[in-house]
Amino acid sequence: MVEANEVMGLAKLGAGIGAGLCAIGAGMGIGKIGAAANEGIARQPEAAGDIRGGSIIMAALIEGVALFAVVVTLLIAIG
Repeated sequence: MVEANEVMGLAKLGAGIGAGLCAIGAGMGIGKIGAAANEGIARQPEAAGDIRGGSIIMAALIEGVALFAVVVTLLIAIG
């Protein structure tokens, strides 16, 4: 029979792994945005402002999703 302490321990382990995966995924996503923005600016310097603005918005959206995922995993760890 599985005890409550074991289940909570596994939930906290899963929450920690989930938060780590979320941070890794967000870092990879923002890195790809930065690389693509730099390449786009290098190919078409006159569009630098539009590319930069779009990449900042996309990075902010990724950060928002990552923050939401981390909060969810922390709530799992606490509960």
